[in-house]
Amino acid sequence: MKNNIHPKYGNCEITCLCGNVIHTRSTKSKLNVEICSNCHPFFTGQQKIIDTAGRVERFRKRYENVSYGKK
Repeated sequence: MKNNIHPKYGNCEITCLCGNVIHTRSTKSKLNVEICSNCHPFFTGQQKIIDTAGRVERFRKRYENVSYGKK
């Protein structure tokens, strides 16, 4: 590899909004993420629906009587 063209690869601290802290290595020293393996629905098995301004409820209400070709 060529000298002095690659970024430094050092220790990194990743912080999730849930409070989980992961220590790894990266070219950045600190990262903030919104979701991690401790709070992601795929890994926890829990579904969280974050409803902003009633969008989910409005969607369900709009499509509750749609039959999609079933008779």
